[in-house]
Amino acid sequence: MAAPAVAQDAGEQPALALMGTVPIYWGEPADFGETLQGEAEPHWARAVLEQGFALAPVDYLSEEVLAGYDYLLLAQPRGLSAEENVALDTWVREGGRLLLFADPLMTGESRFGIGDRRRPQDVALLSPILARWGLELTFDEAQAEGLQQADHFGDPLPVNMRGAWDYSGATRECTIPGDALLAHCRIGAGQALLVADAAMLDIAGPYPHAESALTWLLEHGLGIARENMPQSGDSSREIVGTVGLGSETSENRREQVSGER
Repeated sequence: MAAPAVAQDAGEQPALALMGTVPIYWGEPADFGETLQGEAEPHWARAVLEQGFALAPVDYLSEEVLAGYDYLLLAQPRGLSAEENVALDTWVREGGRLLLFADPLMTGESRFGIGDRRRPQDVALLSPILARWGLELTFDEAQAEGLQQADHFGDPLPVNMRGAWDYSGATRECTIPGDALLAHCRIGAGQALLVADAAMLDIAGPYPHAESALTWLLEHGLGIARENMPQSGDSSREIVGTVGLGSETSENRREQVSGER
């Protein structure tokens, strides 16, 4: 369930809403009993995130839930409903900051077998919101298997059977630099950084460079400085995309975002 949004005092860590099938917050408990007893193997990424944020796990993206947060991390989320697509798009356009991991073929380890709903989702199913932002997630089946280090202008990012971003339609709210692993978007008053892979979030990690890569993505994607987090490189580089489209009615937005492809 969603954690309640609370007002932040000066000096407190900013709240980061967290949702996805990668078990960053709870680990991989077999049942509720393991959760209560703290017996599940913790996910290493939670400690990295909590160096700079107060985490707030949520399980549904409504306008009411998102209104309580300025920052959101989606880690291989399940397919979003029409209402969630609209709420997410509206939230970003009104100033939200999003870091999204969308993997076309998850390779990470899990204690649960294929087909078990407790396992991270194998394939990202986010076509409506991606199309709304002018993006398409592609996948090269001929690529080499196994952990690789993608070089994003000098910053190593661990990947495995990764995807790539491409433009879709006439909308240009995002830029796709380098080898298309990342898409940098300025959407209305907000911003989003999209990663076409989630291997660096494998619970079996952290793999080499995974912690520094996650920190780098947090710094650049969420756009706030955190002195207490480890530095991961030059954060002065401009990564955001082009200015988004002009104002639209909520009804037009709903029609464009909520449909399935």
